[in-house]
Amino acid sequence: MAKRVVRSLRGRGGYTLIELLAVLTIFLIVVTSLTTLFVSGAKAELDANRRFEAQQAARVAVDQMRREIHCASALTLTSASSITITLPAGCPSAGGTQVTVVYDTASAGTSRYKLRRTKSGGSTVPIADYLTTGSVFSYVAPSTTALGQLHVDMPVNVYPNEAWKTWRLVADIVLRNTTRA
Repeated sequence: MAKRVVRSLRGRGGYTLIELLAVLTIFLIVVTSLTTLFVSGAKAELDANRRFEAQQAARVAVDQMRREIHCASALTLTSASSITITLPAGCPSAGGTQVTVVYDTASAGTSRYKLRRTKSGGSTVPIADYLTTGSVFSYVAPSTTALGQLHVDMPVNVYPNEAWKTWRLVADIVLRNTTRA
């Protein structure tokens, strides 16, 4: 009986240890390559999403400023990093009473600034992040041919040490309530 078991085992083919190790090595190389590919794809997607969110926040901030400035009765450029506007009671964002709104930039770390909106009697709300400079405002006085304009220049970069990734949002907002000089 023992001879029959030994004979039947000899007749069966199998893999040698070297063949198993070779297949396992090839399998590990393929799995490692696929894992690296998926991880780099996930990082690229995360990077793209962060940059898109920062750019979208800047667009929304400029749109909000444009709506309020078009309705404002007065605008004061305090510095290149701050403006103050007066909204009459009839403006939708004024809430039925005359209010003062301040848009300014504040440092949020090395080479990183946030654009904030502060309503009189209210709290300060950040409306855009990842700006690379605090000087985003400049004023063009009214002339005989044009109304006054607020020039907004917001460079946005999630990674400020990689300057080639900077996205710049530039807008000229006409001050409708100014008069030609």
